[in-house]
Amino acid sequence: MVYLFSCERLCPGRLMIPATMWTFVFHFLVTVVALNNVVVANELLPAAGKQPHIVMIFVDDWGWANVGYHRQVPTREVQTPNFDWLCKQGIELDQHYAFRVCSPSRSSLISGRLPLHVNIQNIQPNVYNPNDTVSGFQGIPRFMTGIGAKMKAAGYATHQVGKWDAGMATPDHTPAGRGFDTSFCYYHHDNDYYTELAGSCNYNHHQVNLTDLWTTDGPGAGYNGTLYEETLFSKQVLKVISSHPKETPLFLYYAPHIVHKPYEVPQEYLDRFDFIDTPNRRVYHAMVTYLDDVVGNLTEALNSTGLWENTLIVVSSDNGGPVHALSGANNYPLKGGKATNWQGGVRVNAFVSGGFVPEDMRGKKVDGYIALADWYATFCSLAGVDKTDERAKAARLPPVDGLDMWPMISGENMTSPRTEIPLSSGLISGDYKILVGKNALAGWTGPQYPNNTNPTGGINATEQCGTTGCLYNIKADPYEHVNLANKSPSILKHMQERLAAWKATLFDPDRGKEWHGACEVAVEKYGGFWGPFLP
Repeated sequence: MVYLFSCERLCPGRLMIPATMWTFVFHFLVTVVALNNVVVANELLPAAGKQPHIVMIFVDDWGWANVGYHRQVPTREVQTPNFDWLCKQGIELDQHYAFRVCSPSRSSLISGRLPLHVNIQNIQPNVYNPNDTVSGFQGIPRFMTGIGAKMKAAGYATHQVGKWDAGMATPDHTPAGRGFDTSFCYYHHDNDYYTELAGSCNYNHHQVNLTDLWTTDGPGAGYNGTLYEETLFSKQVLKVISSHPKETPLFLYYAPHIVHKPYEVPQEYLDRFDFIDTPNRRVYHAMVTYLDDVVGNLTEALNSTGLWENTLIVVSSDNGGPVHALSGANNYPLKGGKATNWQGGVRVNAFVSGGFVPEDMRGKKVDGYIALADWYATFCSLAGVDKTDERAKAARLPPVDGLDMWPMISGENMTSPRTEIPLSSGLISGDYKILVGKNALAGWTGPQYPNNTNPTGGINATEQCGTTGCLYNIKADPYEHVNLANKSPSILKHMQERLAAWKATLFDPDRGKEWHGACEVAVEKYGGFWGPFLP
């Protein structure tokens, strides 16, 4: 919010003030301190001279090999023509990294912090630590400014649709509290696609099933149980686009539930994959294709409304695909999967597209490192607003880590400003990666999952890296076959030191435990819906 001041109020009568003093007053007044919901305004110009519409599509649990453009040999298992077309028209981001699981990745994207500095815990949204009223909750600490608030301060209309999973304890934790004009979401890691049920709680000695579906400022009563959930979300996305005035910049954050569990999909999509015998794998592939159709409709809507030419679409997964038992994704040829720090867990599908992408960059691949936190700074740069979070600074919370990636993405230069990406139990630095501790799923799925190419335990093998660490050159050996720890002691020592330096900056407050008061509020105030349970 920017406050404007009139000369009639500041200059009663014919008061004469020297020009130099007016200059001082002017610059003082347009510098607004970001306290509470007020964000610092400045005189930055968008990186390309004009504020683009921005559509962020944040896919859940999307496997590396579950998109056509990563398949050198086409396969019936993967049917993603819309994703493939968008990537071909845009720029593939080949070294794009997320956290190994959902909530930390989403907290990072929305707050602009690396997970290490905002949230590394994938816990439930009804936790609460009454001894910490700033950070004693799931997700993003209370006084960090969300990307929605930054874009709103830059004059954008802001909308959120789909999975949130970044906190719900107070109104400040909700999408509306993070700066979104409208939202249509659920708060947990997942809910049922047809009923929107998400767990239960004990209320008056009875177990009560609770629904997780929320509109901007209240329960999504009347929507739950009516349609397949991704259909509800896609209808909202199309509504936002079709009703948006072209002259106002749009920021749309669409976080599909698909392809996260539970594995549920309309029968017509399941029928397309009747040649796949493994049930969960069949449903998973059908869900990916369902989402591809949604994205095709979104693209068509941007074209038909005249928004496409000035739109930047950013597509990313929140982590690698799950390849453990009873899952259905495939990260071939990467090692491991969701919940691990192997490349299959943290190196994710990502690209940018849309009419705003410079023509001479279309169809190219960029291989500089990008972390999810970097989109915060990149969007701020494109919108013409300072990424600095004064509100968090006042609360002594970690500052924004994100770096502006637009110069690299736009082709102004081909070098990423990011050289290191800390992981939950490891670090990527330059060409190398170190992992410590016990690392599960130390195998590789084959081209047609569930085949695997690890002769000593398959995808379920475990690699013990201990406190010394395993070392990989992920540029020369992107599939992590060769542990260099014994062959390159000097490099290993350097990586150990860098990892220790990052660990010293860890922000990991006591989030508390699941709080029964959240159940009481859900039943008594919201009629059986999960929602904010503290003022």
